Amino acid sequence: MASGDLQFRIATPDDAAQIQQLLNSAFRAEDSRENWTGDMGLASEFNIAVEEIMRNITAPDSAYLMATDERGVLTGSVGVSKRGADVGRIYMLAVDPHRHRGGIGRKVLAFAEEYSRQRWGVGKMSLNALSTRLPLLEWYLRCGYRKTGELTPVPREWFKDRILPDDFCFVEFEKDLVTDPSAAGAADTA
Repeated sequence: MASGDLQFRIATPDDAAQIQQLLNSAFRAEDSRENWTGDMGLASEFNIAVEEIMRNITAPDSAYLMATDERGVLTGSVGVSKRGADVGRIYMLAVDPHRHRGGIGRKVLAFAEEYSRQRWGVGKMSLNALSTRLPLLEWYLRCGYRKTGELTPVPREWFKDRILPDDFCFVEFEKDLVTDPSAAGAADTA
């Protein structure tokens, strides 16, 4: 399925290593915008295993969605899962660091929402982001998400040798999805 200059597809197990490379480079990327990546020390330690990606690709009610450019190069990816009768979950949204600020993240997010709405019939999406990534939190708000008021602890074992601020956590968000089929349609053929 195409969206602008992007092609979308569901990842297969053969795509796990490619998604891992994108996630690790995107989450470790330095950005000139203040607080975009939060603490670069923490970002530089990010590392997701291929096995974790593979579990999410092959798990029931879960998928990784891939966005490729006109040459077939992976430019973005996102994980989605069904979390309840009417709730989907977005996780690990990533865009190639060399392609930031081009609207790819917004297109990937919109595709993930529509895919989840059509695939699982959910009417609401949820996600979280690190409390230190203030511009990212604001970006999710501009994309129609709202803070739930819930804060989820970050597993401290992820950062064994780091002193973390007491208020370091995940900020939880949710969004009601469009239920008018004529207003969306991005995932009809995914």
